[in-house]
Amino acid sequence: MKVKGRAEHSLWYYSQLFNVPLSLIIDSNTNLHVKDTLHDKIINIPGYIVKEYGITKEDSFDSVANKLNMNIEALLLLNHGDLSNLNQNSKINIPIRVTEPIVIGEQNYTYQTMIADLKRLEEIYPFMKRNTIGYSVQNKEIPEVIVGNGEMRVHMNGSFHANEWITTAVLMALLNNYLLSITNQTSLAGIKTEPLYHYATLSLVPMVNPDGVELVLNGLPEDDQSREYVIALNEGSTDFSNWKANINGVDLNKQFPAKWELERPRKPQQPRPRDFPGFRPLSEPETIAMATLTMNSNFDRVIAFHTQCKEIYWGFDDREPPYSKTIVNEFAKKSGYKPIQTLDSYSGFKDWFIYEWKRPGFTVELGEGVNPLPITQFKDIYNESIGIFLAGLYM
Repeated sequence: MKVKGRAEHSLWYYSQLFNVPLSLIIDSNTNLHVKDTLHDKIINIPGYIVKEYGITKEDSFDSVANKLNMNIEALLLLNHGDLSNLNQNSKINIPIRVTEPIVIGEQNYTYQTMIADLKRLEEIYPFMKRNTIGYSVQNKEIPEVIVGNGEMRVHMNGSFHANEWITTAVLMALLNNYLLSITNQTSLAGIKTEPLYHYATLSLVPMVNPDGVELVLNGLPEDDQSREYVIALNEGSTDFSNWKANINGVDLNKQFPAKWELERPRKPQQPRPRDFPGFRPLSEPETIAMATLTMNSNFDRVIAFHTQCKEIYWGFDDREPPYSKTIVNEFAKKSGYKPIQTLDSYSGFKDWFIYEWKRPGFTVELGEGVNPLPITQFKDIYNESIGIFLAGLYM
């Protein structure tokens, strides 16, 4: 919600007026200094939307404020203090506090749905920052969102694999509920979230592989330039439900320079719907974007969400630090998932992070069954993963 500031007001005043933490007001208005005069400045108020209210002949600002249980000053601010048009059949603006999530995760969660939800979240929670870390093969933006101002830098991501798109739906729902809880100063799964905002900075890339997700969920239109190539890789079938790779037929989670040369000989040697590690590490724009983000961000830990089997992989090449075990045990306690230290597998994103930085990295395999997991598992997966999401920020 946006309001026009007044000279006699301050960001602290708006924090009190709308019952929103001052830090969120400040972080929603980074173009302003806390001591700046606010005369005629546009001020972002997180956690609110504006709706119109139709006036009846009995109404006044006072009566409307009482009827809607609102502060009269908030009504005056949204209507520029103008009482002259307050008559029957006129309309005024009223602030509505957002108390329910807007993300509907329990659906076929497409790239377009994610982008629309991110835009809406930006409007409601302007302290959430959004960057573009790169573009997919088909030139789709790969967004990163950042929440928090703490020293602990935590990165999470989803949908490295196309047919694991439910991870994006879960992460977007977790993000929405985290933002909602911080702003309204409530608990999430029994955890007070406002302190987490100041303890950790969350970097989230909800969908690493947008082309692949769209292929699985919507197929390719007749005029798509990649159509013949992709169908040929898929052995002539237009059923792409088992597709894991990006649109080039490269498995994005086999692309990182962490003993890639050991993984390549035992995997397909040409582009395929799954498991082809590429002709060289970091050959794809999506993995280049993720590697560049990671190299520039100094993350303290990373958590990559995949599906399926209810396991958490937390080691690589004996380079993980000892406290990785403490963290993964907390994840296991919160989720019921099984911690597994090492696998006979190389060149994944978390492998590379551990290999290069010797910091905690985790691959969380959500849910159980055959990919793509049915959306009917969404609620169970969400409930299993919320503890991992939160513990990832405070451990």
